Amino acid sequence: MYTATQIADWILSRINTDSGDTISPLKLQKLLYYCQAWHYTIFKEPLFEEDIQAWAHGPVVYSQYKRFADIPRYTNIDISKTELAPPSLSRIGEELLEEVMDIYGEHTAYYLEQLTHKERPWLETRGDLPEHAATDRVISLDLMYEYYHSVNDQKN
Repeated sequence: MYTATQIADWILSRINTDSGDTISPLKLQKLLYYCQAWHYTIFKEPLFEEDIQAWAHGPVVYSQYKRFADIPRYTNIDISKTELAPPSLSRIGEELLEEVMDIYGEHTAYYLEQLTHKERPWLETRGDLPEHAATDRVISLDLMYEYYHSVNDQKN
């Protein structure tokens, strides 16, 4: 198992800034969420131990929120000024995360935020909270598994 920082570093290391690709803190949060959700769904094992909370702008890994808190949520992270220590992943784990990046990485932060807002794990965890209410409610791995397993079944 990895830390959320290691997986965030892996994601950031995949951003091709030479070709003009960018990533904001909000987009990083959503990609972390989808990496965790799909890893747990496919392997029934968490990718990292840290909880993911159902914040107003979508799923958030608190440590990574704190790490990039000085950057507004839609502003690009300057990867060249960020110390990265991406982990070595297993071949099968890396293949899965590459697939997650291929599917979700091409979208904007706003699109991914709106996508998570339509999906059961975030919706159920937020429950009847007002739209912009703060919360530290945790999106459970089991809820992620149930939802994304059903999505995966529909694809096959």
